[in-house]
Amino acid sequence: MNLAEYLPVLLFILVGLGVGALCLAMGNFLKPHKPDAAKNSPYECGFEAFEDARMKFDVRYYLVAILFILFDLEIAFLFPWAVVLKDVGMTGFVAVLIFLTILVVGFVYEWKKGALDWE
Repeated sequence: MNLAEYLPVLLFILVGLGVGALCLAMGNFLKPHKPDAAKNSPYECGFEAFEDARMKFDVRYYLVAILFILFDLEIAFLFPWAVVLKDVGMTGFVAVLIFLTILVVGFVYEWKKGALDWE
C-alpha cells in the first residue's frame, strides 16, 4: 500500500480540526465580555424556578419510549424484507409472519397490562 492513498483522509481530518479550532477561537473572540445580570440568571422566563430540575419521571414515560423504539425497529426490519420479497419466497414470507405475530402478541400484552395508558 502506498501512503499517498491516505493523503485525502489526512487532509480531511486536518481541515476538520482547523475548522473546529477556528470556530472555537471566533466564539471566544466574539463573545460578550460584560453580560448583564439578566443574561447571567439561570432562567429568562420571568419567574423563579418552582421545582427541582432533577425531578423524577414516571416509569411509564420510559416504557412508552422503549415501545416506540421496538416498533420503530420492526418497521426497519420490514423494509429490507419488502424489497427482496420475491427473492426470499415462501420461507421468507412465513418467517416474517412469525416475526410479526410475536410482535403483535407483545403489543396486545402491553395494551392489556395498561402500559400504554397515559394518565
